[in-house]
Amino acid sequence: MARLEIPVLIGRKRDGGELSHDELLAFVAAYVAGEVDDAQMAAFLMAGVIRGFSRQEAVALTEALLASGERIDLRGLRGPTVDKHSTGGVGDTTTLVVGPLLAAAGCQLAKLSGRGLGHTGGTLDKLEAIPGFEVDLDPHRLHDQVERIGLAVAAASQDLVPADKRLYALRDVTGTVASPALIASSVMSKKLAGGAEHVLLDVKAGSGAFLEQVDAARGLAELCVEIGRASDRHTAALVTDMSQPLGDAIGNALEVGAALAVLRGESTGRLRELSLALTAAMLELTGEAPAAAADRAAHLLDSGAGLDAFRDLVQAQGGDARVADAPDEVLPAAPVVREWRPEAGVITRFDGRRLGELAASLGAGRQRQGDTLDLAVGLVVHGRVGDEVVADEPTVRVHARTEADAEHVLRQLPEAIALGEEPVAAVPLVHARVGLPAR
Repeated sequence: MARLEIPVLIGRKRDGGELSHDELLAFVAAYVAGEVDDAQMAAFLMAGVIRGFSRQEAVALTEALLASGERIDLRGLRGPTVDKHSTGGVGDTTTLVVGPLLAAAGCQLAKLSGRGLGHTGGTLDKLEAIPGFEVDLDPHRLHDQVERIGLAVAAASQDLVPADKRLYALRDVTGTVASPALIASSVMSKKLAGGAEHVLLDVKAGSGAFLEQVDAARGLAELCVEIGRASDRHTAALVTDMSQPLGDAIGNALEVGAALAVLRGESTGRLRELSLALTAAMLELTGEAPAAAADRAAHLLDSGAGLDAFRDLVQAQGGDARVADAPDEVLPAAPVVREWRPEAGVITRFDGRRLGELAASLGAGRQRQGDTLDLAVGLVVHGRVGDEVVADEPTVRVHARTEADAEHVLRQLPEAIALGEEPVAAVPLVHARVGLPAR
């Protein structure tokens, strides 16, 4: 290929033109090598956000990010290799339920997860609420553990898609995060580098998600599925509701407890419902018929097989495996618990992002990378849109480190949960199935 003329490529994108597959690969490679500076890349990203990237450019961007680092090789594993990714939200603890259920089904999941930032929680932070749980696994230990018990949840290596880390940091400070192509290429480059043959995406829509509109979330899901299939991976997505907390708990140890309540058969509701839907969708992706997949997912949960797999995961990664049977004795607990008891009414709306921010203000989330978390604090929210609130019964329990912290959150809860007098319809949990038969 001829020498890159970086200003020419930036200008072409600024004017609404399209870069070729080879040009995009060379552009990203030159950035990683230090031959393109941050100012030039920022200009290119801004031009792309304003003018838009084509689907062909999104595929090429994914390949360019993927080519920048190492890949995990799972080809030697015995079972179907699977991976599941959520675009993030509030009270979303499905990985801690779905992962064990898939392992119990004979699938093999090497889940490379991240930490929470802002109003969204991170899977690694939640698991580190279990005393002794180790998230830094070298590739050999990761591979051996997945082969042995079907599941590992670990931190991604710095050598995995390093170009994405650099680009994301630049996007974060230049106002160029909100681009479907950039989001999709970031998500899918990491999923493809993870090595699984089957990839299921849970793309969130609503006030607690990065994308509030269902149509925008569906478009992102379709693009991610297209990118996965272009790389010969079995890929599908569910577009799901994040206009309200998924589970009752928001906060690290509290969310582990909520996931265990589902695995132990002690909890119903939307967290259980979506965990079963995601498990069944993944089993469909590996070749099972839809009805059989749904029945099998429910059996694995109700029989306790998923709980056994969770126990195996904790033990394999050095955690206190007693958490599976006695979570209240093992998980850290906040010293202050206060209750919000509003007047009687009907829950008409949640501001999911605000609830996540309030939990973060207690210490459950980070404002910037490197912040230390308080793994015990958070919120427990009872009720969903359409549910009746009975006067003087707790709607939210605030788990805090101090009375002052709890009082601060109690004063602001009316901003995040709206009550009315007239009945309202419940919000659907699954808005769309992309790449799977409709139901």
